[in-house]
Formats: sequence, structure tokens, C-alpha cells
Amino acid sequence: MMTTDPKYPIGKYELKPYSDATKKEWINALRHLPTDVEMAVLNLDQVHLETPYREGGWTVQQLVHHIADSHMNAFARFKLGLTEEVPTIKAYDENKWVSMADALETPINYSMTFLHALHERWANLLASLTEEQWQRKIFHPGRNAEVSLWDLFAVYAWHGKHHVAHITTLRANKGW
Repeated sequence: MMTTDPKYPIGKYELKPYSDATKKEWINALRHLPTDVEMAVLNLDQVHLETPYREGGWTVQQLVHHIADSHMNAFARFKLGLTEEVPTIKAYDENKWVSMADALETPINYSMTFLHALHERWANLLASLTEEQWQRKIFHPGRNAEVSLWDLFAVYAWHGKHHVAHITTLRANKGW
């Protein structure tokens, strides 16, 4: 669903009950996200990469590095959730992370390469989970609540598409 809100161009994420069909759809989307990001940034030059996707928003370069940062943390959260009993995950300040030198100065191809490797491992892990494992929980301090791995996955299934839409909407608006 596309919206006119530049902060949420595909709308906010929605929880869905566990189903094999939804699981396959979300894992497939996760597996293909690195290619979707690559296609979204194809042929952009440094001026484009340094353009915020909206007023007061992150630049395209920061978005790409943010996806890598976020999904790296997510992969660790899933592994912890699968190997520990209701572990408390580590929250982080994503605005500070995208303001650090690695996000501002490192070419995006490094995060793109990382995303391809990470997403292959992550998708393979998620495809192996039983319905029971999807119900395992982590404690999310930002929400001050226990969250099932399935509900956590809903966020990340949406997250990548959300940021790809930031880039593609910017490109469409700018005629790039």
C-alpha cells in the first residue's frame, strides 16, 4: 500500500498471524531485498546519494548503510532468541549510527555486499524454523515487552521494503 506520507511511503508495518504462506512471502522478500536495494540505487551518483529522501530525513547513502546496520542487529536478535530464553536485546540509537563516519564516508557497495551475504544466511536460518520456534520470545527494551520472533520478523519483512520505497519515491519525485 503506497501512501502520500514521505516518512512511511508503504504505510506502517502490520502484524499478521503466523501462516506458511506469509512466512514464505516474507522470507522471499528478505532474500531478495539486497537486489531490490541495488536496483533502487542503480546509476545514482554521489550527489544523488547525498540527497535526503525527505526534508529532515537521511540521505540515500545513510539509508543503505542503515539497512545493513539494522539487519545485522536483527540477525543477532534472532540468533539470541533461538539460543537463549527470552534474552533482552540491545537497543541502539539508529540516528547516531547513521551519523558516524562509516555511514557518511564509506561507499555503499560495502553495505550492499554485506547485505547479500547476511540476507542469504538470515533467509536460510528463518526458512529452517519450526512454527514453535517462531513463537520464541525476546525482550525488547524499546517496547518494554516480550516479542515473539514471528512478530519481530513482521517488522523486518516491512523494514527493507520501507527504505527501498524511500529511495524509489525520491527517484520518482526528482525524475532520476
